[in-house]
Amino acid sequence: MSLRQTSLWMCLVTFVLLTKHMSHSVTVAGMAVDPPENIKITDPGHLGYLNIEWSPPGSLHDLVNCTVRYQLRFYDTYTGRWKGVQTSRLFYAAQFNLEKPIQLRMLTLLKGSCTNGGDILGEEVELVHMPEQKGVAGSRIRDFHCVYFNKEYMECTWEPGTLEPVNSKHYLYYWHRAMQETLECPEYVTSGERRKGCRFPPTSLLDFSEFNICVNGSSEAGDLEPAFFSLAVQNHVKPAAVSNLHLVHNGTLVHVEWAPPSGPVPEQCLEYELEITPRDHNVSEKQTAVIEELAFDLHLDGASADGKCFRVRSKVNIYCADDGFWSNWSQPRCIPETEPRIIQCGDPWSALILITIIAGVIVLVGTVCLILWMLTKMWKNRNEQKHVFRALYQEKVQKVIPPIFSPML
Repeated sequence: MSLRQTSLWMCLVTFVLLTKHMSHSVTVAGMAVDPPENIKITDPGHLGYLNIEWSPPGSLHDLVNCTVRYQLRFYDTYTGRWKGVQTSRLFYAAQFNLEKPIQLRMLTLLKGSCTNGGDILGEEVELVHMPEQKGVAGSRIRDFHCVYFNKEYMECTWEPGTLEPVNSKHYLYYWHRAMQETLECPEYVTSGERRKGCRFPPTSLLDFSEFNICVNGSSEAGDLEPAFFSLAVQNHVKPAAVSNLHLVHNGTLVHVEWAPPSGPVPEQCLEYELEITPRDHNVSEKQTAVIEELAFDLHLDGASADGKCFRVRSKVNIYCADDGFWSNWSQPRCIPETEPRIIQCGDPWSALILITIIAGVIVLVGTVCLILWMLTKMWKNRNEQKHVFRALYQEKVQKVIPPIFSPML
């Protein structure tokens, strides 16, 4: 299915609703405060980012000494609440889910000498538009999920619809406000012949903006039901795992420190969760702490410190995003296995280990020297045998060859 075909079923039909017959006007000092007229919604093809336009009420054309503003409210189905704005302009753009009803409420607001300086609100009018449902029933994708891996690339995946026809093919289109037009997925993620996701390079993403996505498709039975999504990519970051975790155990103090994960996620945007568990993985004794620093001190007595294991993971904090994913856990470090063993005087086992190592080195060096001496000896013997054989050969030749040829030898 081409993008042009996708836009045909995706476009919201432009509609114009005259509102005079839908509400009663409010009269102020003999002047009617009607709602705005000719309200219309148009779809520029930005996958749910729609344009709203209207005209001033005809009853206010001759109004003087008063400011006219408009109050617009719309229902955001992504957050489940109403949003509003007041403006003196005659247009506004807002994000909507094209799979659900589009609900608007508008009124006219007057302020100035004509209202003795007070705010006068006209009657509110409500508009509802029901998007047309298209596609094979039950073919809408499921379990759509996006992860922005360490801000290096974002991958969005999905599962096929419950009643998806065989040999279906999916298409993904996306848009954000820095783009002139909607584009198709730059790199599909596949499983065999089936498309199951899309991978976005960071150059195609934009933080703190609606990142709109539509996944539709085609099949021999007809077009698949479209699915629309709008997300903020900074809320889908999953940092890389912490790799440099170090422990220092000194008596009753355990000092844990680590370095921030490598990658483009700023260090000041990360928070960390430290997990402390016993070696036997007893969940009831697990401890966790969420901190913003790169180190943590834990006070334990000598006996309770042994057998403790530590690991760390990271997440984007509330100062840089509203949400996000925890990274994978770092490799655990435990006490005492992962700690370097310090050899102290008076420790018989440590002395034995040291003596064994030294003896092994001496034996190894001696063996190498013996092998080299034997090779040298063999080489000398070979050269001596070579000279003896040459002398015997010359002597034998002189006895066999006539004396007349001897000067030639």
